[in-house]
Amino acid sequence: MKILDGKKVIVTGASRGIGRGIALVLAAHGADVAFTYSSSEAPALELEKELAGLGVKGKAYKSDASIYGEAEKLVASVLEDFGGIDVLINNAGITRDNLLMRMSEEDFDQVIATNLKSVFNMTKAVQRTLLKQRNGSIINISSVVGVKGNAGQANYAASKAGMIGFTKSIALELGSRNIRCNAIAPGFIETEMTQKLDEKTVQGWRDAIPLKRGGTPDDVANACLFFASDLSSYITGQVLNVDGGMLT
Repeated sequence: MKILDGKKVIVTGASRGIGRGIALVLAAHGADVAFTYSSSEAPALELEKELAGLGVKGKAYKSDASIYGEAEKLVASVLEDFGGIDVLINNAGITRDNLLMRMSEEDFDQVIATNLKSVFNMTKAVQRTLLKQRNGSIINISSVVGVKGNAGQANYAASKAGMIGFTKSIALELGSRNIRCNAIAPGFIETEMTQKLDEKTVQGWRDAIPLKRGGTPDDVANACLFFASDLSSYITGQVLNVDGGMLT
């Protein structure tokens, strides 16, 4: 038996990169996966097909989690289409990097809305369902930048650090109802985005990591698999760094 057989999962921002890896790994272990995308419809529909090929139910929803009304509408649609929700993975995120002196108010607000307010929106929207069934796992994809900070990413670091504080608070609020909330803090993960960077720069980052490589979406997805499954049934309020030892 697959360890997520019968579980219904929502993954936000899953049409590419880490979110796509999470959807595929969880589906391979038996989960039915509802996932969102903002604008990349073609990759989202391709992922739908891949999930179906794994023998599970998979469905893409165009939804902006930074808007509370859309989050509520999404949860209602998933409940209707899937018949339940067991796991929420808040993965949707953007960057608008710049030094503080050059960062616009819009760039700050947009990153906070997409990365942090979306976590509030989705968690609040799904909370009633999880409370009713007295069971559930919420997984927030933060970042090592939220743990240690990074020059030129004050907005991103603030959003990801906020996710960690939110995670710990929700773990305290909902633990008595057997609802767990944990965060994962990926380090340097190699995706389609990093392929556009200068190879010499990327190799320099790899060399500075104790395991001497960048991570893959599957590395993050496997941590999600652990938190989504009953293997982590006595773990809540934690931050797991998936960073090859970067913060060691």
